[in-house]
Amino acid sequence: VQLVESGGGSVQTGGSLRLSCVGSDYPATTYCMAWFRRTPGKEREAVASIDRDGRTSYATFTEGRFTISKDEAKNTMYLQMSSLKPEDSSMYYCASDRRYWCGDGWNSVRAYDYWGQGTQVTVSS
Repeated sequence: VQLVESGGGSVQTGGSLRLSCVGSDYPATTYCMAWFRRTPGKEREAVASIDRDGRTSYATFTEGRFTISKDEAKNTMYLQMSSLKPEDSSMYYCASDRRYWCGDGWNSVRAYDYWGQGTQVTVSS
């Protein structure tokens, strides 16, 4: 099982980025998938999740600025981020687990067995 993120980069405050996560040898979009992020000195925190039926959950800090989605034909999950702030600067990770619905535990690191290597997002002021 492999999850590969892409789409990170450097933008200015207020800019946008779209992150992608593609599954390899694993029907990722069939299961619960999520985005997490980790900033140096802080613990990994959940950003958003999407389950088999397309139901989504978001961390409060996304404040309607982020949208999680998926394309099952491409076995790819996305995170569209807009109105980015310097505090959004972080390494963003894709995660998945062999359960169809993410449930209330969607924001727990321990709920996911598979992780990507991360893609860096840097927002400058």
